[in-house]
Amino acid sequence: MTAAFWFELGTVAHFLAAAAASIHAIRLKREASSALLWLFLIWSFPFAGAAVYVVFGIDRIADHAMRRAAAHGAFCGERGARAEDPLAMAYWRRVREEQAIAPSSEEAAALHRAMDALLPDFPLLGGNRIDLLVTGEEAYPRMLDAIRAARHHVHLQTFILANDPVGRRFMDLLVDKASEGVEVRLLYDRFGSTPAIVTGFLRRYRGRHPNLRLAGWTLAQPLRRQFQVNLRNHRKILVVDGRIAFTGGLNLSGVNATADGRPPDRDVHFEVRGPAVHELQFSFLSDWHFMTAEPVDRLLRAELFPSLVPEGSTPLRIVNGGPTLDGEVMSDVVFLLLAAARRRIVLVTPYFVPPPDILRGLRAASLRGVDVRLLVPQVNNHVYAGLAGRSYYGAVLAAGGRIFERAPPFMHTKALLIDDGVAMVGTANLDSRSLRLNYETNLVAMDARFTSRLDAAIGEEFRRAHEIRPADWAARPARHQLLERACALLSPIL
Repeated sequence: MTAAFWFELGTVAHFLAAAAASIHAIRLKREASSALLWLFLIWSFPFAGAAVYVVFGIDRIADHAMRRAAAHGAFCGERGARAEDPLAMAYWRRVREEQAIAPSSEEAAALHRAMDALLPDFPLLGGNRIDLLVTGEEAYPRMLDAIRAARHHVHLQTFILANDPVGRRFMDLLVDKASEGVEVRLLYDRFGSTPAIVTGFLRRYRGRHPNLRLAGWTLAQPLRRQFQVNLRNHRKILVVDGRIAFTGGLNLSGVNATADGRPPDRDVHFEVRGPAVHELQFSFLSDWHFMTAEPVDRLLRAELFPSLVPEGSTPLRIVNGGPTLDGEVMSDVVFLLLAAARRRIVLVTPYFVPPPDILRGLRAASLRGVDVRLLVPQVNNHVYAGLAGRSYYGAVLAAGGRIFERAPPFMHTKALLIDDGVAMVGTANLDSRSLRLNYETNLVAMDARFTSRLDAAIGEEFRRAHEIRPADWAARPARHQLLERACALLSPIL
């Protein structure tokens, strides 16, 4: 057969593959900009474009969300059934009934009525203590001490588990606790922890002790015809003995600790005590059950949900986000908070690539007189994300918002402060991936004292930041504007 024959055959095959991928993108992509970007890639790169679309572009959100929602619904149903059993989880219902509270103001009550509709499984609970921990220098010692003190179980969930001194310190301690008879469950994201998998780091710990169980979150399993690497589990949760929990932005990585004179990345984590610990425990166990199929009877045991007493005065609500069939919970909650602001909005994020509704919410708040301040890193660890984010500066500045860029080291903090008494912190960045695709866990705190402490910590970051002035921004070189707009084309898939 001639070269011309093979060329024609390849052309026909490319046309058929590209046409099939294009029809899929046009039918199922909700945003025109996303569909157009994928069409360009599909037709510009023979075979490779269609292959990349199959792996990265087909979110399979509806199918996956249906399976995940069904699993979570069944898990919640089992918890509800066990709440009637005095020997099982009746205390869980009692804690919720005793600590579920009504917000103190009419404005807050309206906000939480909307959140009740979005998050029926996670009510606003009082009686919590939440401590702010800045960088791994403060957080890791507290987390390790909590693990050392464990007597019954340790549940750890992370996006990145690094093959470095920090990762090894945590893993070695988990092995030690397992050898003492403590039940240890570790859930890591296989995409975020790819280097630790490729180097064989995690393999060293598998099978070290029957009490140590490891599971990797992934939806890319070719043998099961699952090619999705877009839907990742970005949560960071540590629960020890069902009595103390940690969550926030910190992965288990050396970038969060001082090493060789290099300062740690700027990030915040939170130690939680009180009824909200049960909610974080349930969130972890729901993910664990979905990925491992460990029987519900082993996971919804009274030993994993010990009776708790109030430890503080901070009302907390867990906000779990992820792909759903009927909305975008994390994005909806962020929008609700922006709309509720009356005096000020302080938004801190490492990646500012907002969906149109969030950008419009920020602009609308600024236009109605709210003091809107945005803090982002001056130098981003993902160059393309930083450049894409800068393309949105003009819209915020034009509405009267203020933008500050924090000087290195890299700032990975995620926080949203509304007025003087509401704060949202956790794992979600302000980009489409976190708000629509990733599984994330945030906390909404209704407490002026906690908000004040968080505000003071964020104030330290602002003092090391440079404000972007509208006139200077408008005068930046045309080549910068072109590069920013080019990276912004990737916003739907960042």
